[in-house]
Amino acid sequence: MGDPVQLKDEGNKHFQAGDIDKAIECYTNAIKVCKDKKVLAVIHRNRSACYLKKENYTNAASDASKAIDVDASDIKALYRRCQALEKLGKLDMAFKDVQRCATLEPKNKTFLETLRRLGAEIQAKLKTTFSTDSRVQNMFEILLDEEMEKDKREKAANNLIVLSREDAGAERIFQNNGVPLLLNMIETGKPEMILAAIRTLSGMCTGHKARVSQDTGKENEIALATCNLFQCINDSLTGGDTREYGKEASLVLGLKKILKVCGQVPELPDQLPLTENTQLIASVLLNKLYDDLTCDPERNNFRDICDEYIKSKIDPNNMDKTIHAINTISGLLQGPFDVGNALVGRQGIMEMMVALCGSEREVDQMVAVEALIHASSKMSRASFIITNGVSLLKDIYKKTKNEKIKIRSLVGLCKLGSAGGDDYSLRQFAEGSTEKLAKQCRKWLCNPQIDTKTRKWAIEGLAYLTNDADVKDDFVEDELAMKAMFELAKSKDKTILYAVACILINCTNCYDKKEIIPELVQLAKFSKQHVPEQHPKDKKDFIEKRVKRLLKGGVTSALAVMVKADSSILTDQTKEMLARVFLALSEDPKDRGTIVAQGGGKALIPLALEGTDVGKVKASHALAKIAAISNPEIAFPGERVYEVVRPLVNLLHTDREGMQNFEALRGLTNLAGYSEKLRVKIVKEKALPEIENYMFEEHDQIRQAATECMCNLVTCKEVQDRYLEDGNDKLKLLVLLCGEDDESLQIAAAGALAMITASQKKLCTKLTRVTTQWLEILQRLCLHVNPRIQHRGLVIVYNMLNSDDSELAKKLIESEMLEILTVIGKAEDNPKRQDPIDTARTCLVKAMDLGLIKPFSSPS
Repeated sequence: MGDPVQLKDEGNKHFQAGDIDKAIECYTNAIKVCKDKKVLAVIHRNRSACYLKKENYTNAASDASKAIDVDASDIKALYRRCQALEKLGKLDMAFKDVQRCATLEPKNKTFLETLRRLGAEIQAKLKTTFSTDSRVQNMFEILLDEEMEKDKREKAANNLIVLSREDAGAERIFQNNGVPLLLNMIETGKPEMILAAIRTLSGMCTGHKARVSQDTGKENEIALATCNLFQCINDSLTGGDTREYGKEASLVLGLKKILKVCGQVPELPDQLPLTENTQLIASVLLNKLYDDLTCDPERNNFRDICDEYIKSKIDPNNMDKTIHAINTISGLLQGPFDVGNALVGRQGIMEMMVALCGSEREVDQMVAVEALIHASSKMSRASFIITNGVSLLKDIYKKTKNEKIKIRSLVGLCKLGSAGGDDYSLRQFAEGSTEKLAKQCRKWLCNPQIDTKTRKWAIEGLAYLTNDADVKDDFVEDELAMKAMFELAKSKDKTILYAVACILINCTNCYDKKEIIPELVQLAKFSKQHVPEQHPKDKKDFIEKRVKRLLKGGVTSALAVMVKADSSILTDQTKEMLARVFLALSEDPKDRGTIVAQGGGKALIPLALEGTDVGKVKASHALAKIAAISNPEIAFPGERVYEVVRPLVNLLHTDREGMQNFEALRGLTNLAGYSEKLRVKIVKEKALPEIENYMFEEHDQIRQAATECMCNLVTCKEVQDRYLEDGNDKLKLLVLLCGEDDESLQIAAAGALAMITASQKKLCTKLTRVTTQWLEILQRLCLHVNPRIQHRGLVIVYNMLNSDDSELAKKLIESEMLEILTVIGKAEDNPKRQDPIDTARTCLVKAMDLGLIKPFSSPS
């Protein structure tokens, strides 16, 4: 490559001649071969000047920073970075750099002028940033940016609400096109966005008749109607409504208002003007209310109110009222399922749903089909519909020209076709029928001309059909369908996440499976009981192939986006499903690099810290698999690496599976070998007692993993203090493990002993008191055929000779150890065994220094 100084000088000549590209080339080549830090800093500084000329300001700032890292007072590098940062819009950082330059050279006019100019620009920018108009606009930009971090969006929402409660702020929001922007927030369908928008509207309208009555179109009426509805619900449920209803009457009133929202059918006249996600939000609200009830009498009362409301709406002479009742049941089935399921079981309800499918009105068909889809989650219901409604659904699917009804009918058939789950013996339809349904779903999914909501229904259908292994295999082979699903999962509308998670769970077979005990199967067959059968394509090799296809299709990047969804959509149940999928994907060590490269490591951390207990364990296990073999700096960049420790420590409990313990220990071992800060974090998470317990484990691999982990932790002061304490067997265990036959275990234990005796001289003496076998074990280490074990043993001997305990050193040299050291030290140099040979010679030199042996001649 050449001499770096010569290359630098060539670069300087090209720069002066105006050939910037050639100068950059010379400087780059010089950087590759330069070993001198100071020269390297000058080259980076020079290349920074080139990048400034080329207007590549990012690289200019980066190169200048590298020069400043070597010399913080490099005035040329500081000013070049200042120029680059100014062009990148980072005025505050540029100001700091030029301020430093002016401090170093206070009379330099260029620096002083730049300092004055940047100061004025920063003041102007601050004035603009903090003006009310700018604040309002900035908040809306943050709120409507899907990529923005969740906490920033929450802060912006709260700021907007506070601003709307001040008259000046409310007027600014109003005058700055605020109402349409608030309606955009409502249209996102996200509960927290809707709530922030409605609260802001409420603040704007409170005590201001002109703003309330301002005609801004039908959309504003919708927003105000929604605002009023939520206010009524809130007043009824919290006691804000002061009219004398009594507690029970208040609950009845509030529930009935929510149920009314659930039953709205937009296609009918005189309906409440709501958005397309309003029914789903109302279902979430019903579910939340039901979950918050504390006792059975309250839950029974809730069910009775719902039952009464449904009955009051069923009218054979008024079909509009009847389909309102059926749509309300649909809403309940998507919220507190137990309540909706109980209502579907009432006499005549299922029959009515089936009958509505045969109606000539499209709106009746659509409401009935949706209700049937939500109702057929229970096997008994599915059996009823298969008997009574499948032919109707097929007819609707074939005859209707309304795409919305067609896709819903298809999903209804999909759900019924999968009612037997993955039990091959309970296939509901004839051989090949489910594959045909799935093919149609994939066709809809891949058609970009079809609206997003309809394509979402296609995914819903596949979520059911992928219980069938033939469908799973076809789906992962269809690259276009996979990618279309992943793109939808990454889109703004996150209501699809649960269905996508179901498909991935099915394709990877990572759902809970009941253990099949052959004796019980025989017993069941003998007593003529149903015995579940596994589909031939649900065996291990087929699952592994599907996982590979999903990874190739970009499943990890889709999962990483899904994990960032708002908590109202990404429920704990969905988080658990995503954690299961991640664990299945990370099974093969060869695939873990792909997962890390696509952001899987970062995405797993929140799944391991929040959600169901099962979900957290699954995500932690996947994290452990990745942490065990990946570079932590790449897998978990920045401060995230410290968040990985707690999930791994949580896997060390005895109630976890052996494989989870083992891989958690391996992950912690890798992290502990990375930095002192991480070792301290592991200690702070109270991992030491658990790791020490596993060093006693009978299982060889777990015991080895625990010992390797301890080997990486012993450089930590707190760990050393534990070994120095009296009244425990920690040091004794480490010595005894050095005497085991397993070489990997010996390497780990001897390595830990070598490092800890080097750091704490007192332990050298303590080592001789914990067991009478210490000398025999030490001699075996020093005579070992494996040079790695032998080297560690000899390092321990050196530490003991260097421990300031003259009696201990004398005892060692008077034993057979002197002969062992002499034989090894006199051996000829050998690259394969050089470390032990050199250490033995060092031990002999130390013994001579201590006056325990006389000088000996070196080998010829």
